[in-house]
Amino acid sequence: MRGLRKAYGEKVVLDGVDLHIGEGEVFALLGPNGAGKTTTVKILSTSIPADGGTAAVLGHDLPAEAAAVRALIGVTGQFSAVDDLLTAEENLTLMGRLLHVPPAERRARVASLLERFDLVEAAKQTPATYSGGMRRRLDIAMTLMGRPRLIFLDEPTTGLDPRSRHIMWQLIRDLVADGVTVLLTTQYLEEADQLADRVAVLDHGRIVAEGTPEELKRRIPGAHIRLRLADAGALDAAALALPEGTRDDEELTLRVPNEGGVRSLRDVLARLGDDVSVDDLSIHTPDLDDVFFALTSTVKEQNR
Repeated sequence: MRGLRKAYGEKVVLDGVDLHIGEGEVFALLGPNGAGKTTTVKILSTSIPADGGTAAVLGHDLPAEAAAVRALIGVTGQFSAVDDLLTAEENLTLMGRLLHVPPAERRARVASLLERFDLVEAAKQTPATYSGGMRRRLDIAMTLMGRPRLIFLDEPTTGLDPRSRHIMWQLIRDLVADGVTVLLTTQYLEEADQLADRVAVLDHGRIVAEGTPEELKRRIPGAHIRLRLADAGALDAAALALPEGTRDDEELTLRVPNEGGVRSLRDVLARLGDDVSVDDLSIHTPDLDDVFFALTSTVKEQNR
């Protein structure tokens, strides 16, 4: 998509968004509440029109070929779309009917999805009795009923406990292994780091950074080696040998910049020598939290 724009009255939600998502990858759209993530998904999934710009999904132009796009995609929104009055089996069957899946194939597909998403024992129960994780699994199973080539997962693990979140992550990895392309929106930085081949950071309706998680992390300074020394004398000696370090006398630690990876670590150890008693050493690199806060704070400063 190029130059995608959307506004509601005077409120600009998307302000010229450019994105290219490769087939067979997990692409994470990261951003705070109100950044425009869900609006992007709604436009690409044909739910709402854009006000400007162009977009193509799996080779089909929006909005000229919206029906063709809908036949190839699946959408799991922030809120569960399951019907609490129907059992899991009935929910899946209904979705198969809506998608005009032939009866024999539909029955086989329902059985397969119930097994794949570990819902066989709960197949005759209504989702009102399910945990949050089970509801989300059923939601995604319904999305897969039509065998989509591209799945939009709009904050799929919001509200889930850590165990359910990890189960959902594995299900997403399995989808990609089957050749499905995934556009994932999330507020969870760890989620994007775990799953995404590439990440775009969206803030105030604009893409402020894009790349692999590792590429984005390398853009942010702050990598360092943390040395915990045996006593105050060892800390004094280490600070003398490494004057660029920042000492913490209370914690008996020295924080030394480490922008050169293993080479820097070797240099630090060589300069310390064998006479400085180090109790513990750890290497810290920026994570997506650092990327997110650095980039979004930069945008806020520019918009003042």
